[in-house]
Amino acid sequence: MSTERIVTEEGAQLDFSRAMSYGDYLHLDEVLSAQHPLSPSHDEMLFIIQHQTSELWMKLLLHELDAAMDCVRRDELSPAFKMLARVTRILEQLVSAWTVLSTMTPPEYSAMRPFLASSSGFQSAQYRCIEFALGNKNAAMLKPHAHRAELMARVEAAYRAPSLYDESLRLMARRGLAVPASHLERDWTQPYQADPGVEAAWLEVYRDPTHHWELYQLGEKLTDLEDAFRLWRFRHVTTVERIIGLKRGTGGTGGVSYLRKMLEVVLFPELWQLRTDL
Repeated sequence: MSTERIVTEEGAQLDFSRAMSYGDYLHLDEVLSAQHPLSPSHDEMLFIIQHQTSELWMKLLLHELDAAMDCVRRDELSPAFKMLARVTRILEQLVSAWTVLSTMTPPEYSAMRPFLASSSGFQSAQYRCIEFALGNKNAAMLKPHAHRAELMARVEAAYRAPSLYDESLRLMARRGLAVPASHLERDWTQPYQADPGVEAAWLEVYRDPTHHWELYQLGEKLTDLEDAFRLWRFRHVTTVERIIGLKRGTGGTGGVSYLRKMLEVVLFPELWQLRTDL
């Protein structure tokens, strides 16, 4: 049976002169015309699409992460768990994307690199909002967005707001756990500092999961998230080293050396330490 006959027998709509089509709904004309290579290199299309699709996934990640934080603030953990699980799956997609980019060889990247000028992934406003929402605060990272007021406002709002982990600790306190006051009201622009009192609160949860089931589940969702985030960072490092070696990055960083330092950042330290102390 031909495809044409199958489509006809199924009654599929074929005339979209007066109806919304798939391409109309997704604005595919705009999306698919947003790739503008600057070099004559065949491989620049891969580089552009890799980063554009990553930005789309990050847009969804922030959509889910922001909603999950709102749910945590309202003590509505069931929907928060679903959203955080989706964030972890999105990070897995971002990890897989590096595998595609790793097919670019050093000579292929060298052919297009001069056309990137000073642009670099660390200038991504969405990535910075993710970092800030996960608690890795750094005032210097506001500066790359100062030339665009609307981006600066969004990134600065994330910088000044409590992180996902901060909101989780406040929730624990509302549930009656002895979270130190220093970690419930503090300068949210400062990087999170681990505290024995916070670990003690988490240990209480993990030593009696049945009694603290929702908080126990929250702890595991946070651990899943950071686990996936570490893999994303690690795959970034290995992909960059594979393509450019130890050269400096286009944005002026040390390249691989800078990315390796980022691997040392721990977002939710007490959740990892308690595994040793249990």
